[in-house]
Amino acid sequence: MDRFEIVVLKDEEKLQFEVIDYVHHEDDNRCKFEVLRNGALVASFEPDRRGFMHICKNCGIVDEATLHLIADKLETIAL
Repeated sequence: MDRFEIVVLKDEEKLQFEVIDYVHHEDDNRCKFEVLRNGALVASFEPDRRGFMHICKNCGIVDEATLHLIADKLETIAL
């Protein structure tokens, strides 16, 4: 398991998130990436075979547009 920070820009506001990367997630019953903000789970994401992120769990803390920005950021990191 690795942890790192990401920042996404939405409407000129920088939003900071913590990401937990479950490197060996194939053996787990969880998604590869969990995204937290202020210690609360925001969403979890799973890459498909082409590297595109799909939302596994949306906790409703941020809007859908922000989730797409997070997914875009994770796609650039996961490649």
